[in-house]
Amino acid sequence: MSQRVFSYSELYQFALQVFTSIGCSNEDASLATSVLLSADLRGIDSHGIARLVGYVRLWEVGRINANPQIKIVHETPSTAVVDGDRGLGLIVAPKAMQIAVQKAKQVGTGWVSVKNSNHFGIAGYHAMMALTEDMIGMAMTNASALVAPTYAAEKMLGTNPIAVAIPAGKEAPFVADFATTTAANGKLEIAQRNNQPIPTGWAQDENGQATNDAHILKKGGALLPLGSEKEQGSHKGYALGSIVDIFSAVLSGASFGPWAPPFPAYVAMPENMPGEGLGHFLGAMRIDAFRPAEDFKSNMDLWLNRFRSAKPIQGQEKVYVAGDIERNMEAIRMRDGIPLVDEVVNDLEGLATKFKLSI
Repeated sequence: MSQRVFSYSELYQFALQVFTSIGCSNEDASLATSVLLSADLRGIDSHGIARLVGYVRLWEVGRINANPQIKIVHETPSTAVVDGDRGLGLIVAPKAMQIAVQKAKQVGTGWVSVKNSNHFGIAGYHAMMALTEDMIGMAMTNASALVAPTYAAEKMLGTNPIAVAIPAGKEAPFVADFATTTAANGKLEIAQRNNQPIPTGWAQDENGQATNDAHILKKGGALLPLGSEKEQGSHKGYALGSIVDIFSAVLSGASFGPWAPPFPAYVAMPENMPGEGLGHFLGAMRIDAFRPAEDFKSNMDLWLNRFRSAKPIQGQEKVYVAGDIERNMEAIRMRDGIPLVDEVVNDLEGLATKFKLSI
């Protein structure tokens, strides 16, 4: 499949205009655009501008409120529950993370659970917000049910990502950002666009059998938890995804498990939903609430340098730490541009026509 390359500024201006066209304020549109394109820059193409048309469709069917009244509905000095008022998760989550950071500044740690939100882009963006404050950041979210628990033939959990960002001194920070499935749904979408099979262990068919069909989710199949099968530790991925679901949704009052709202606007909402919208969980921990920040960052430099200098296996150039590959990709794409496959470009051209914009 052919690709076209766009500069960051081109895509930024386009996405910004789309978000303002659906009614977002300039401030919220700018924030949403920054969060969205952070995925493209870091090489997480499934969660970047390819999702823009999906957000617009959710807005068109009334599931996204372009001008949400985001508010705290319950709090203590170190915790809060935030109602996102059906806003874009790209806007709700970073604002909730700001609350977590402010609470951490005051009492050492801050923890915020969010309800009534929508898809929030890449978890790593929200976790990394803590880095400039000498804090450790955490972010997670539940998502629509695409994942079968170990031994199940029914979709019950989302891909439910976890991100943790840890600052350092001279070394680049540690930034883990991963789905609790063997492969994120976006990787299946990329395989579909490229008309390619998926590796064994990513998904199962409706009967629980292994499959290489990238379209299997539309045929009753399901993604597999991190670990693929019980013998490879899928029960651990199942447990991680469950933790994310409970922290993000059960704790906040969002809908959880198989009742989580689906991302595609054409998929019917589940019946008898127990909560409101999607849920997120965000946290910030001030380093000096544990030990002097400079001492910690000095030790983190030592830790990071030692792992990055570990002896690689034959055929590999080096050993990476979580976040290294994404950071390298960000530098490349800011310099050389962001490649988009034809299907994504076609979607953007459709939005350009809808809102009388140019791309």
